[in-house]
Amino acid sequence: MSLPKTLAEDVARNLVMVARLIDEDPEQAYAYSRIALRLASRVAAVREAAGFAAYATQKYSEALAEFRASRRMTGSVELWPVMADCERGLGRPERAMAMAGEPEVQKLDKAGQVEMRLVAAGARRDMGQIDAAIVTLQSSELASSAVHSWTPRLRYAYADALLEAGREDEAREWFGKALEADKDGATDASDRLAELDGVEFVDALGDDENSGDAADVEVRATEAHDSDEAHDSDEAHDSDEDHDRDEDGPAKA
Repeated sequence: MSLPKTLAEDVARNLVMVARLIDEDPEQAYAYSRIALRLASRVAAVREAAGFAAYATQKYSEALAEFRASRRMTGSVELWPVMADCERGLGRPERAMAMAGEPEVQKLDKAGQVEMRLVAAGARRDMGQIDAAIVTLQSSELASSAVHSWTPRLRYAYADALLEAGREDEAREWFGKALEADKDGATDASDRLAELDGVEFVDALGDDENSGDAADVEVRATEAHDSDEAHDSDEAHDSDEDHDRDEDGPAKA
């Protein structure tokens, strides 16, 4: 669907703001998405952006409705995994599992299929089926040494599931593999590894501030010590003069 030039520019500006803010300020991104939606609700890209903004703010029912609308307009299956994850967010993991078995999954690209596997494993965990979640994540993509955009998250999810199952040594190994692949810091694998190894991170800034305070205390203590020594020296000098007076009489001018 084409829009008049001025309207299209207004919609585009709002969509740009959605993309810019969705990670750092999802509520503000959601507000911009609602403006774009009022301006052009029949544009698939607008419905998709509104869906992701709602998803980022955990408005899963609204997100699912927008994703379904976008899919009806385009016929694409690209949003299938995130739609299934919305079902999880709504407390319906069984529906997410059902979607994982639908023919649409076979039409997804490799990244989409991995994403669907992650959602399915999450649904298994929602239902308390941790062993089944581990099996769901075991795949050729997990075993591969090749690194793709989805590799860190897949390895991380596997490590996290292993840890929940009490398989700590294996979990540590896979958190390590996730960290090796995670060049962009998409996961907190390094923190999870440190936690498993009992390592505590110290706030360097806090240490600097405390060190500064300690230094101030030391300076004040040194100054006080010097002052005391000077005072003792003066008293000793006065005592010597008094002693001279006692032995030789009044001091001469």
